[in-house]
Amino acid sequence: MPFQVSVFAENRPGKIERITDVLSKNRINIRAITISDSGDYGIIKLLLDRPEAGCDALKDVGIAATLKEIIAVKMEDAPGGLHTVASLLSDKGINVEDAYGFMVKSHENAIFVFQVENVKHVEKLLAEAGIVAVSEKELYLM
Repeated sequence: MPFQVSVFAENRPGKIERITDVLSKNRINIRAITISDSGDYGIIKLLLDRPEAGCDALKDVGIAATLKEIIAVKMEDAPGGLHTVASLLSDKGINVEDAYGFMVKSHENAIFVFQVENVKHVEKLLAEAGIVAVSEKELYLM
């Protein structure tokens, strides 16, 4: 099951440098990153090739980091690709708590990463609809 690392950080210069320094010294690769601002503090979400090791390394130097279970699905990089997934989730009454996406290969594949309350249930609903979640190994190696 895939995970992302969520970091609670003060909104000030140097926060990204400190996080990336720790990860690079531990030879942990960042596959995707998002930053959400909420005033004086923000949340940095990291998709890492080794999320457990990354989270531990950050905690070891006093950075507030947690592992969050996620779902990632591969979809066509074309108009309507995300709409197909969003429609299924909406039809099943699934609330997406947080999400981001990235492209793997232009005009071929994109990845939609999202958090929901009940990951196992949503993975089952996706599979029943023919939308297969990306495996942990595949996601971390993209």
